[in-house]
Amino acid sequence: MRYFNFASGSKGNSTLIQAGSTQLVIDCGTTKRYLTQSLHNYGVDLNQIDALLITHDHGDHISQLNTFKHVPEVYSPVPLRYRENVITPIPYQPFMIKDISVQPIVLSHDTALTYGYILKHQDETLVYITDTGYLKAQDYDYIRNATYYIFESNHDVDLLMQTKRPYPVKSRILSDSGHLSNSDSAAILADVIGPMTREIVLAHLSEEANTPSLALSTLIEALQDESVHVHPELRIACAKQFECLIGGTSHEEYSHENLDLAFAHLK
Repeated sequence: MRYFNFASGSKGNSTLIQAGSTQLVIDCGTTKRYLTQSLHNYGVDLNQIDALLITHDHGDHISQLNTFKHVPEVYSPVPLRYRENVITPIPYQPFMIKDISVQPIVLSHDTALTYGYILKHQDETLVYITDTGYLKAQDYDYIRNATYYIFESNHDVDLLMQTKRPYPVKSRILSDSGHLSNSDSAAILADVIGPMTREIVLAHLSEEANTPSLALSTLIEALQDESVHVHPELRIACAKQFECLIGGTSHEEYSHENLDLAFAHLK
């Protein structure tokens, strides 16, 4: 399994997943030019994408829905305005998209319904969770000891409170239907990752109320504090708003611009 995180943040979100003969995209926010150029840069024909998975119907996740109008299958937790034949998967019930098993789980965000996705191919599992104020404890077992995590670490609480955002906006972000803070994200990851975990991508970082170094250090500190047993080559990185981050099986393709070996701080 390989993943290409093209965009992550409040200005747009989109990730390409490849496994076996299957290509699917999770969310289609960001600009049309950036998204189509990103696919082209990595040799992906838009017409060869097998399915589009939507997490929820906020604009930064569906703004380019019409760009994917020829994709044969679109999965979404809610009906979509510009796509009639949307497939609504049943929460927690796995289904197949060619070579990939997909299991939706219910998240908590300020929209009618938001899904996270657990993708499995052969002996690899990728967990994709963003845009949630919290994760139910009973869902931890579904995401435990996955190979790859693309996981929200949206804000540092102190930085958020120092911003000039109106208090109601701050309250929404901090609420159970908002976004995971660095500390909340780190606590969950420290609980669920295991010896099979090879890569963690911290996603949907706020440009105003967070920094990559803060998100990374918060997670690393939580893993140290909990004495988490990890894979010796575990890699941790932060997704960016307009820069592709590549990860997955083909380690020979890594570069410093793709996935940083942040876990070296633990040694």
